[in-house]
Amino acid sequence: MASLFSRRPRRITWIGLLLAPLLSFPALALDPAETRHLMDRVGFGATPADFSRLAPLSRTQAVELLLAETRRTPVTPLPDFLGQDRANFSRIGQMAADERKAWEEKISAQGKAMKAWWMQEMLATPSPLTERMVLFWHNHFVSSFNKVRDPEALVRQNLTFRRLGLVDFRGLLTATARDPAMMLYLDTTQNRRQGPNENFARELFELFTLGEGHYSEDDIKQAARAFAGWTVDQPTGRFKLNPGAIDPDVKMIFAKSGPFDGQDVLDLVLDDPQTAKFILNKLWLEFVSDTPDAATLAPIERQFAGDWRIDRALAALLESDAFWSPENRGRLTKSPVDLVVGTLHRLNLQNLPPDQAAEQVRRLGQDLFEPPTVRGWPGGTAWINTDTLLQRREVIDRLVRGQSLSADGLRAVAPQAPLSVTLLALPPRQNPPAAPVAPLPANSIAPDLDALLRDPAYQVK
Repeated sequence: MASLFSRRPRRITWIGLLLAPLLSFPALALDPAETRHLMDRVGFGATPADFSRLAPLSRTQAVELLLAETRRTPVTPLPDFLGQDRANFSRIGQMAADERKAWEEKISAQGKAMKAWWMQEMLATPSPLTERMVLFWHNHFVSSFNKVRDPEALVRQNLTFRRLGLVDFRGLLTATARDPAMMLYLDTTQNRRQGPNENFARELFELFTLGEGHYSEDDIKQAARAFAGWTVDQPTGRFKLNPGAIDPDVKMIFAKSGPFDGQDVLDLVLDDPQTAKFILNKLWLEFVSDTPDAATLAPIERQFAGDWRIDRALAALLESDAFWSPENRGRLTKSPVDLVVGTLHRLNLQNLPPDQAAEQVRRLGQDLFEPPTVRGWPGGTAWINTDTLLQRREVIDRLVRGQSLSADGLRAVAPQAPLSVTLLALPPRQNPPAAPVAPLPANSIAPDLDALLRDPAYQVK
């Protein structure tokens, strides 16, 4: 055995010498079609600047750069109403009619400002991948302004998704479970030892971690008891424990027993490999295709369950052969946010009022901060029907012609720099112009540009 091991280094060295020229060959740089595909999926479409800075990079280098550029704080100033004259929600039932009306008007105005703020951040951010992940988690850990009626709580939840959404799933799950907007939306604040409310426990298992079929009704009932006493302090709008509502008795969850509290339940679902599988399947549907591949996902799931690092799991997905496969390009339907924000990015329209953009996204079916149900927006082909397709074409038509997105369409908004038709990304199955086209002067109507944006292929990514 000693002689065998003594010979092995020389054998490996000899083989290494033979393969060294091949192993040192540099990875191929991204071609324009690959840059379009990458930025369509991780951001809101490729801009001329993206083509320039990613051109020298390999696939892996490009993914690493985009992840390194992600932000944990917004570049857009927070809405003015944060921390200012927060409503005492415990008084709503006692308000007189005129006071209640004034309160509703104030909350509605704050809601519009909140939506415009996030839209502005999506338009202004130097890291569109950050906002893509905030949107992903917003549609996973759903809370809705329609029920919560607390814009400050929803903005703070949005900030949590931005702070933790590409870092640590364990921390993100814990922070979201204790998040006031989530607690108000799924009635955790109504959970008492004497009357457990099962809403949050049910959605925690079904929609946030395990998926249907991986828990029992009794698991839900027992978990609801564990979350009793988690509530929101009304004056501050922050999480707090209500000692008088806590259930300290033994619970049986997933065939394990103990005096579990809410954090123990979160630890139990994180101990189950099904949680990693469920989250990775959703990330696949968001970034790769509508048909998850178990073989590709298996090693990523094992890594994710070991460290819960969202950035590492996403990097593995984006570096996989499946992500770059031609068969998976141009196969995902653009959401309204994709369409509106992506078109504004491509046209370099920087002076469009964000409230107009947010309103158009709402008209197309994606009202920010107001997913239709606890399951979020269904996405996919559900985004397009005969009505929304016509509206999508109208939005593109107005933007190409430098028109406002407001209802009257009177205010003109113009591109801030010349546009090159060749840089406007279409899915790779669409043939680009055979030769470069001269840059378009601002404020012009370009037939080629018009045709590219109107092509049905522009509705997919």
